[in-house]
Amino acid sequence: MEQRIGSSSQPLEGAGFDPAFVPGLTSPVSKEPVSKEPVSKERESEETQAEEPAKTEAEAEETVVEEAAEAAEDDADDADDDGPVFEASDRRAKIVADRRGVRLALDDQECEFRWDEIGAVETESARFGKRFTVTVHTPDRRWYPIEIEATARSRFSEWESQLDAVLDAYFEESE
Repeated sequence: MEQRIGSSSQPLEGAGFDPAFVPGLTSPVSKEPVSKEPVSKERESEETQAEEPAKTEAEAEETVVEEAAEAAEDDADDADDDGPVFEASDRRAKIVADRRGVRLALDDQECEFRWDEIGAVETESARFGKRFTVTVHTPDRRWYPIEIEATARSRFSEWESQLDAVLDAYFEESE
């Protein structure tokens, strides 16, 4: 009778064993090494130059002028920001609502919603404590809550009125 030395089972594959494994999106890593032929820097630079179309000075100047005009328009749009603005923040979180939409930030994570992306904005204050919660609901049934810690409970009514003014000015309910 023959006996094999070692395991007869195949190695397992999947996300539990390989964090980079995503079925259907990535192909399995091949065991064969890719060509190890060194590419010279001169050859590499020649290839990139051949791929890029040559721009004339006039075209380059036009793109610079267009970019400057777009930046000036953006600055002018920001300067025309005469409407109501709601801004609240604490040591970790920040919420800003103005004519561009609602921006939420928590630590190093940020998200921005334009007014046409928002289905509803909900506020809630804790019964005890000093946490003010603002939740942005999107039409696709997702919600994004953020909690702001107030210095005093009296800030809740102030924040509610400021946010209501912004919502009345910019948010349009579509029925």
